[in-house]
Amino acid sequence: MSTRGINFLDKWMAEHLPDVVTDDPAAISDLADQVMEAADREGIEVSEIYEEVGSVFEVIAEAMQHREGSLAD
Repeated sequence: MSTRGINFLDKWMAEHLPDVVTDDPAAISDLADQVMEAADREGIEVSEIYEEVGSVFEVIAEAMQHREGSLAD
């Protein structure tokens, strides 16, 4: 288990998602790619994040659905 991986993902989402409100799968996929590229630049292996979450896309999509001020269902 990688605490470092999940901590990175949590911090990245806290810093980047407040500026984004979308339910567009392509935009969410781009965000997932961005977080994985950022992790790589920080020396965090993709596997360290995937050990903790099955799908970064799903985590971001869920975060978008369950945030204050999110898009209407």
